[in-house]
Amino acid sequence: MYVPYLPETAPFTPEQRAWLNDFFRELALRTLGVGGDGQATDTLPFVSGDGQATPAPPAPPRYDRKHPFPAHLLQRRRLTDEGSSKDIRHVIFSLEGSGLSYEVGDALGVYPENDPELVEALLATLGYTGDEPVPGPDGTELPVREALLRHYELGTLSRPLLEAAAPAHEWLPKLLDDREALQRYLTGRDLLDLLREAPAFRPDPATLVGLLRPLAPRLYSISSSPRVHPEAVHLTVGVVRYEAHGRLRKGVCSTFLAERAALERPVPVFVHTNPGFRLPADPDTPIIMIGAGTGIAPFRAFLENREATGARGPNWLFFGERNRATDFLYREELEGWLQRGVLTRLDTAFSRDQAQKCYVQHCMLEQARTFYAWLEEGACVYVCGDATHMARDVEAALLTIIQQESGRSEEDARAYLAELKKTRRYQRDVY
Repeated sequence: MYVPYLPETAPFTPEQRAWLNDFFRELALRTLGVGGDGQATDTLPFVSGDGQATPAPPAPPRYDRKHPFPAHLLQRRRLTDEGSSKDIRHVIFSLEGSGLSYEVGDALGVYPENDPELVEALLATLGYTGDEPVPGPDGTELPVREALLRHYELGTLSRPLLEAAAPAHEWLPKLLDDREALQRYLTGRDLLDLLREAPAFRPDPATLVGLLRPLAPRLYSISSSPRVHPEAVHLTVGVVRYEAHGRLRKGVCSTFLAERAALERPVPVFVHTNPGFRLPADPDTPIIMIGAGTGIAPFRAFLENREATGARGPNWLFFGERNRATDFLYREELEGWLQRGVLTRLDTAFSRDQAQKCYVQHCMLEQARTFYAWLEEGACVYVCGDATHMARDVEAALLTIIQQESGRSEEDARAYLAELKKTRRYQRDVY
């Protein structure tokens, strides 16, 4: 197929002809161009200004959750200092050649690999060699070792798996009818625990993987601005390790990124858009950011973006962690933004530095009058962190500030907060 060419005799200016030629080319590409593998199915000739047909460049590959981009790990460094009770890493992936784009507020989906030590323990417990062929989630046949390593969840036990194992388990049959008791049992347990507690449950490899859930990607809030890092994406990753039921447990993706992901081997990633967590369209709008721990991630991106775009609106950050000496994430960057006037105010809460624990919601209440004044001046409020505790307590503090500083009743304060949500002046990225 040839893209229509407008000759010079057509009643258009040269600029109009050039624009229309580009339009017809793009229309043809979109109509015929991209197949299921993300590559152009036809090479469409483009007619240049001299009337000569030249092959159009192939459409760039499109990457998404089902077709992730193999990204190379550029850097991982520890943010928490020696002596910290936490291990938090700054991780950078290259997006060069991907065609992927993101906005501040978006997340990056990462497909991890399971811990190979756990996989080997499972194979030994089950009596498998590891070479037995099994179907992957997409039906492709592969060795069971590879399937367990890269394609199936080992820490999240499905209902069909529990039901299959129940006849060989001492107390699992009773738990299946009690949701709360079952949840307590599952907390901190994985497939290896289940197999050891049900020694008579030894399905063949194909049956086993048929009872497992596909390995799901993990989402991390992006901590960089594409205006500053156009071909890279930064993450702030809290590494999960804990003891449970006599064994060390490791977060699947966090320890993969911290310990096992290799610089020379690409990691499948994709951009997860988050339209409900966006900077205000007006760059003069004040913003208040409230984050604890790795919840600072999107706010680092916000500040990078506000500086890069020359946004004049004031920026106020509330940040909380355990200890100032070891857990002050991005301290040098934050202090630099303060000195340059990008960050207008910085309030910190380090919960373990004094006898009585102090959290970000306490800092908010200490600054209630100023906080409410910013709200009345049109500020947008952003919250990122743990949904169960931190975000809930922050919202309670926000309601208290509105009620206390405005003289509103509790009902009217809730209506005020509801209006903030409706007008997108109160946005949350919680997990």
